[in-house]
Amino acid sequence: MKITGKIRIIVLIAAGIILLQSCSKAAEGSNQAPPAPELPVYTVISSPATTYQEFPTALEGKNNVEIRSQVDGYLDKIYVEEGAYVRAGQPLFKIDSRAYGEQMNMAQANLQVANANIQKAKVEVDRLQPLVEAKVVSEVQLKTAKANYAAAVAAASQAKASVGGARINVGFTTITAPVSGYIGRIPYKKGSLISRTDPNPLTLLSDISEIYAYFSLSELDFIAFQNKYQGATLEEKLKNMPMVELVIADNSMYPEKGKMSIVDGQFDKTTGAISVRAVFPNANGTLRTGNTGRVRMPQLLSNAVVIPQESTFEIQDKTYVYVVGKDQKVTSKPIKISGKTDSYYFISEGLVPGEKIVFTGIGNLKDGAAIKPKAISSDSLLKAKPL
Repeated sequence: MKITGKIRIIVLIAAGIILLQSCSKAAEGSNQAPPAPELPVYTVISSPATTYQEFPTALEGKNNVEIRSQVDGYLDKIYVEEGAYVRAGQPLFKIDSRAYGEQMNMAQANLQVANANIQKAKVEVDRLQPLVEAKVVSEVQLKTAKANYAAAVAAASQAKASVGGARINVGFTTITAPVSGYIGRIPYKKGSLISRTDPNPLTLLSDISEIYAYFSLSELDFIAFQNKYQGATLEEKLKNMPMVELVIADNSMYPEKGKMSIVDGQFDKTTGAISVRAVFPNANGTLRTGNTGRVRMPQLLSNAVVIPQESTFEIQDKTYVYVVGKDQKVTSKPIKISGKTDSYYFISEGLVPGEKIVFTGIGNLKDGAAIKPKAISSDSLLKAKPL
């Protein structure tokens, strides 16, 4: 019996030792660091590239003409519909011309009377001329007759001018298109009383064969623009500037490229900016006055440092990447972006070609974290997502 009790005690002690050892091993296992994550790593490269600087713009047609009446009267006819395309010289509106027709008839009658008075005065001069030479009548009578003749000629000229003015007014009753373009809204209806002093025009006619995109450059942007392109004068710099692009309201690219044409004469003191204009062809009438968009000015980079956009993250308005060191540990590094495409950033400060950065999966990384790099070929990336 005593031997059996001792054996039980020994067995219990042995079991306790085994249990303690297993707990110790479990604790040691729980303190071991998790394996380093395998993450794709991109080697920074440099490459020729084109970046774009975008500016919000308001679009206007080549000519935007307010159509107004130059005579007063009732609107007799409307020849066009709102939104219709018209050609230069095409009739648009008709003002009741009866009153102006009668004015022209009166002016023509007055001209006939004036011409008759000229003939009458000439007859009197011709009658008195020989009598004065024969000293039958005094020379004063002849001078008076000649003065009457000159007055009759002047009155005829005045009457002729009245006829011309009346004819112009009759012509003004038919309002034609001064340029080709699209008709805007027509606020007046047939029978409306039209006046030359009306605050609203009959309509707005837009010539949109070309579209002007107006936008503003800050003083710094303007200085950079002047330094960027060759030329002794601003006009020469504009000629040497590459074509610009237009992004319309739905973020699609307008198919035609435009050319910078003019720069305003001075900076606006209120905004500190200067207005500039780009001209885009618009033969199909796709763009209209009042459209909005963004002008994209290209910038050619001969040797740009390129990284994918998904390799970056932001903290307090600063952009960072995780650089992979020789010990396979990552360190966050701030960068300065000089331009971008849809998929890439161009870096002016913070990175040099050959450095390795974490491509994706940076959400859970911290400075000093070890990773297992998986190289990503820049060639394959550029093929999948071209610059």
